[in-house]
Amino acid sequence: MSANASDSSSASHLSILLIEPSEVQRKVITRHLKNAGVEQIEGVGSIAEAKQKLAYANPDLVASAMYFSDGTADDLLDFMFSHNHLRDIPFMLVSSEHKRNYLEQYKQAGVVAILPKPFTIDHLQRALNATIDLIEPQTMQLKNFETEDLHVLVVDDSTTSRHYLTRVLNSIGVEAVAEAESGDQAIAYLSEHSVDLIVTDYHMPNMNGDEFASRVRAQLNDAHVPILMVSARADELTLEQIEQAGVNALSDKPFEPATLRALLSRILDI
Repeated sequence: MSANASDSSSASHLSILLIEPSEVQRKVITRHLKNAGVEQIEGVGSIAEAKQKLAYANPDLVASAMYFSDGTADDLLDFMFSHNHLRDIPFMLVSSEHKRNYLEQYKQAGVVAILPKPFTIDHLQRALNATIDLIEPQTMQLKNFETEDLHVLVVDDSTTSRHYLTRVLNSIGVEAVAEAESGDQAIAYLSEHSVDLIVTDYHMPNMNGDEFASRVRAQLNDAHVPILMVSARADELTLEQIEQAGVNALSDKPFEPATLRALLSRILDI
């Protein structure tokens, strides 16, 4: 079976709630989803309708536009995160918005993908694959470690981002994940606990990710624990810029299970 056929077969089991104010756009996106193999798609046109559906429905993926007459996708994300039965549902933003400051809040919120309008089938398939990885977790096989024995520290000032990063780690079989909301809190944790991997945001108040990494290397004298930096503004950075601080790898947000698998293979299996 080809990779595309396999992806299509997996996608056929997904149920998607599509929230789009334009009826024409709903039809267009629905057609693309069906072409990608998705069979269960329900569409609504407003935030209020979406909240009503989510009161009793439990889709595998919520795909939403950004702007509505009764709110924004940010309102919907807040609603979902405030309800325990909804907070783990992957969220995909589909928007023609390109302004960095508007999109960054969604990257920080832990969306599974941000699809531009118009999007390509490759964009869509990657987002669907990330969703499948999250709802059908598979333990990653490493040469030098048992994945379920890894102890990972996630450092991010965003509660929703920490929750999403933890879920991505869980999806590949990592069970022991500690969280810190600041560099100072992380340093305090590391002074009493050893970890096998640190996943940190870059832009944080009081102490940036590179400053945090430098303190791990200098203050704690820990030259060996790998540090993976995940940033909503990764395109502004290069690994060469932050390697001096002791960072081993750099990734953009949204952060996908497939990306994590590739990075861990590179920085842990050495």
